[in-house]
Amino acid sequence: QRLIDKSRVTCVKWVPGSESLFLVAHSSGNMYLYNVEHTCGTTAPHYQLLKQGESFAVHTCKSKSTRNPLLKWTVGEGALNEFAFSPDGKFLACVSQDGFLRVFNFDSVELHGTMKSYFGGLLCVCWSPDGKYIVTGGEDDLVTVWSFLDCRVIARGHGHKSWVSVVAFDPYTTSVEESDPMEFSGSDEDFQDLHFGRDRANSTQSRLSKRNSTDSRPVSVTYRFGSVGQDTQLCLWDLTEDILFPHQPLSRARTHTNVMNATSPPAGSGGTNPGSNGNSIGTPGNSVPPPLPRSNSLPHSAVSNAGSKSSVMDGAIASGVSKFATLSLHDRKERHHEKDHKRNHSMGHISSKSSDKLNLVTKTKTDPAKTLGTPLCPRMEDVPLLEPLICKKIAHERLTVLIFLEDCIVTACQEGFICTWARPGKVGLLSSQTQANSPSGTVV
Repeated sequence: QRLIDKSRVTCVKWVPGSESLFLVAHSSGNMYLYNVEHTCGTTAPHYQLLKQGESFAVHTCKSKSTRNPLLKWTVGEGALNEFAFSPDGKFLACVSQDGFLRVFNFDSVELHGTMKSYFGGLLCVCWSPDGKYIVTGGEDDLVTVWSFLDCRVIARGHGHKSWVSVVAFDPYTTSVEESDPMEFSGSDEDFQDLHFGRDRANSTQSRLSKRNSTDSRPVSVTYRFGSVGQDTQLCLWDLTEDILFPHQPLSRARTHTNVMNATSPPAGSGGTNPGSNGNSIGTPGNSVPPPLPRSNSLPHSAVSNAGSKSSVMDGAIASGVSKFATLSLHDRKERHHEKDHKRNHSMGHISSKSSDKLNLVTKTKTDPAKTLGTPLCPRMEDVPLLEPLICKKIAHERLTVLIFLEDCIVTACQEGFICTWARPGKVGLLSSQTQANSPSGTVV
């Protein structure tokens, strides 16, 4: 419906547990919730504000009778490239061209946490089968692993030579310890009308679970995920327990936390409250979590006085650069202060209604240009750097699809080819099935 949004569609998905509700994202940065049982009007819809937060706003369609769209989400700045529902269907992860990952409670319309890309926009997002981790990819050529429970980046992966188009977890090779489902509390009673009769799909294989500090450490935890990019390469990654639960020297944690508190502003979002204690890991009171060690395949950075001095020097340089970057703007404001004052004096009684319409989405409290080195966007040396298990060129054009099936992997590219890649030990089985069902088929 071009009356609703004329920009191109970037993502369409059914709402989990519903046979009639689906969500559509556009390059305008808007998402719309539709019901197939309702019709769209013949005129452009009018909206009224339902919920507003940091960098997002949700509107309902203002009409006498129920009509599509049921809801309009405005998220971030720029195109909304992709979204994904959590395995239990309660949470919605969105990635935008402004480089932010935003995770919402879908029913209560509450922002759970955010993350900023290392550079450029984020193009793809995927949840782990148990809902504990989110992987994103984008224009920084990296894959980023974000913890849903801790609301922080826990690892980055570097293997692609161009933008990452698709990320996907392999649920058939992921080994995770079973645990009890999480208990979330919130003001859902205020938004009971947003359910629209949607039933939850209870999955025994994909449940959100919480690992408390008193819980015993699992014997073996391995997440396998893959990524494809515009460099025509397929990369496979393993996220193991040495990355998820690292051992870290206390002195390094204290040194890094003190340096970050002295040189970096606190993050405005991310699901954690600012605090002064920097000795514990993963507690809600920490505004800046201490850094994690690198993967076993990469050398550890030295912890010494020289390293501390270099960290302080890096912080001082970053602070000086930020001051220098704003110097010209400040001087320009000083030089034109009198002119701006006269202009504002003559236009000071403009109606505020137009400005309210333009500012429906609250601006991000934290300046995106100053997020590097904060929990929103840690530095490269502050989180483990993953190396791909395999990185192979599998096409001549940009890859656009990656799907993990039980017996094979499916990829597609802009050249128009769809390829199936058999898992180890499945080549003979796939060949026999292909010959029986489709004599002209080919197994790659």
